[in-house]
Amino acid sequence: MNDQDKSIFPKVSVVVPVYNGENDLPDLINCLKSQTYPIEQVEYFLVDNASSDRTSTIIQNAAQNFPQIHYLAETKIQSSYAARNAGIRAANSEIIAFTDADCRPQPQWLTQLIIPFQDANIGIVAGEIIGLPGQTILEKYAEKHDTLSQKYTLKHPFCPYGQTANLAIRKEIFAQIGLFRPYLTTGGDADICWRIQKETDWKIHLAPNAIVQHRHRSTLTEFKSQWRRYGKSNRYLHELYGINLMPNVPRKEYIHTLARWIVKEVPITSVKAILGKANFLDLLNTPLSLLIKGARFSGQQSVQLPETAKIIERLE
Repeated sequence: MNDQDKSIFPKVSVVVPVYNGENDLPDLINCLKSQTYPIEQVEYFLVDNASSDRTSTIIQNAAQNFPQIHYLAETKIQSSYAARNAGIRAANSEIIAFTDADCRPQPQWLTQLIIPFQDANIGIVAGEIIGLPGQTILEKYAEKHDTLSQKYTLKHPFCPYGQTANLAIRKEIFAQIGLFRPYLTTGGDADICWRIQKETDWKIHLAPNAIVQHRHRSTLTEFKSQWRRYGKSNRYLHELYGINLMPNVPRKEYIHTLARWIVKEVPITSVKAILGKANFLDLLNTPLSLLIKGARFSGQQSVQLPETAKIIERLE
């Protein structure tokens, strides 16, 4: 590869934190092997974060068969951000890309994610996240509302950010502002992006064609847990940055909304369904929306930022 090609395709390290990922790893590894990015310009660090299943064995076997894959372990701190920090420290590249074990990067993902870095002012690139095809009502609801899309986080009223399920950052930036907060359990993607934009002149950019697919939650327990985690993230970011907390839905408003749904929306939507202009998912839109608001508020109320979560590790 000549110097011109290397400027177009710089060396990239992909970091993936993994916790009990034995069911997801085979598909993820196949996706990494299928990337169109020049193979000699990429390394993949799969970081086992103290898993109790066969994660370690699967990663090490993959590393033996595919030299671009490297096994790392982070066993001291149970946090995806601590695992990402281990990958950043091991990286030998100009750019660090992140995704998650339950994601499925499409073949052009890495190529499309790295192209925007040809602009010397861009320090962060966020790719798009779409759902894997789902079968349950909850999966289809999340798909309909683009729950995982970066278009929401990049329009955050405080400051735009990209989710680490599909994100790339210049390695030199970590030397400037530090690594992820290793003891933070959620909200670390917003925190790193906000620190970069508040403390430096680097810009953030969306690469809509850099696509990873992500599993939506299929059960009610998983669905509520996801939105509770978003609420916890909001509480942590409130304490770190002073962003607004989410208001609770007053009991009177909750009852009024539910009653309006039963009396008005259910009959109208049922008729539309008979005429082929609506479906069962449309019928459940209001109660699921109320469920989400309640779960987020509950998550927000259930936590306070630990002192250890304020720690920022440094790139040595």
